[in-house]
Amino acid sequence: MLRNAPHSILHFFTRTLLPLLLLCAVMGAPVAVVAGEPAAKAPAAVPQGKAGVLLVAFGTSVPEALVSMKAVDEEFKAAFPGQPVVWAYTSQIIRKKIAAQGHPVGGISDGLAQLASDGVKVVRVQSLHVMAGEEFSELERAVLIDLQKNPGRFDAVFLGRPMLESQKDAQELIRAITDDVKPLRGKDVALVLMGHGQSHGRADLTFEGTRAVFHDADKRVFMATVEGARSVDDLLAELKNAKVKKVVIEPLMLVAGDHAHNDMAGSEDDSWVSRLKAAGYKVETNLKGLGQIAGARAILVRHASESGDDLTKEPKKQ
Repeated sequence: MLRNAPHSILHFFTRTLLPLLLLCAVMGAPVAVVAGEPAAKAPAAVPQGKAGVLLVAFGTSVPEALVSMKAVDEEFKAAFPGQPVVWAYTSQIIRKKIAAQGHPVGGISDGLAQLASDGVKVVRVQSLHVMAGEEFSELERAVLIDLQKNPGRFDAVFLGRPMLESQKDAQELIRAITDDVKPLRGKDVALVLMGHGQSHGRADLTFEGTRAVFHDADKRVFMATVEGARSVDDLLAELKNAKVKKVVIEPLMLVAGDHAHNDMAGSEDDSWVSRLKAAGYKVETNLKGLGQIAGARAILVRHASESGDDLTKEPKKQ
């Protein structure tokens, strides 16, 4: 019997103990580290405190435009369930005006303070701008200044980029826009989009890149801006060269606010609709902001979810 002992031990090891050890390894059971060998590097710590969202827009005082804001609010509350979703308007003029009407909305510092008072430690600040122009630069600066004034208040503050940053964003957006407006467009009807733009040229190149992607997707899509380099005069010349007869026009803005109702669709002679009609075009107006289009809202939610730009930390070295 003693002569058979080694064989019995080997049989026990190969048939019972070895499979058990392999199972433990696969399931991630702790295994002792041999003395003198370095332990495996632990993964980077991820903030696990209470999370919340700060939505930042220029703002609007046009009641009809609030439908876009409401749709965005509902989208983010569904995407980040159980998390407080707070709004901030960057325009002091609009904040003052709507406060006098009994509908106050604070600025960025107010929104961050509210989230802090709600016990939030991980914040996602999502820009609701269409492109990264002057307004977005001011947003980023305002958040950084608030963090400097209140060090340690949050464990992490992630900044979500505006709606149009990449080719993917532009492709997703033009699909969403053209699908949404399809019932209003017949054969050979052009779609005109009014962007905002900025007089100092911020976002001009982003606008032109977006215009190229949109035009690749649909040759009957035309764009210009209220304040940027590409003007309504450029638009009229382009429509003439393309031999367009009829257009549907709508804003390339989060909301159909003051610019949409006045600069685009107003009754004055210098509005875009008036100028298009004076040039002989048949015009159908679609006063609908991007916030009312599900595909546009989805881009903003994706940017908020994917952002790893933590403003409380030094930029990672590449």
